[in-house]
Amino acid sequence: MFYPVYVHPGDDDHAHGVTFPDFPGCFSAADQWDDLPRQMQDAVELYFENEAGEIPPPTPLEALAHNPAYTGGVWVLADLDLTRIQPRRMRLNISLPAPLVVRIDRYAAAHHLSRSGFLALAAERVMTD
Repeated sequence: MFYPVYVHPGDDDHAHGVTFPDFPGCFSAADQWDDLPRQMQDAVELYFENEAGEIPPPTPLEALAHNPAYTGGVWVLADLDLTRIQPRRMRLNISLPAPLVVRIDRYAAAHHLSRSGFLALAAERVMTD
């Protein structure tokens, strides 16, 4: 689903910052424009991680475009995968071989994921094939 986000462009010393008007207190950042979609998705998933409430519908961009709170940046429509937002998480205690955990952690870090996020994504992919 497409949600309006406000991006504060960065420079050589600052990351691009993202504000989510529909999710108060949710923010994200990325050094490269190409990394913004993944970082935005991760931020929204984390925002709803322990929340039991409903995910609000997107505010029409027209309703936000002239808001004086948003200056110095640009509006972008973020394509968020709401099926990946799981409001309640369950804690697990699992055992894995140490070398596998090292590989998981390396892969997750290289793809800007947490270990839990990687394992959840891997499980989802395996079960949908």
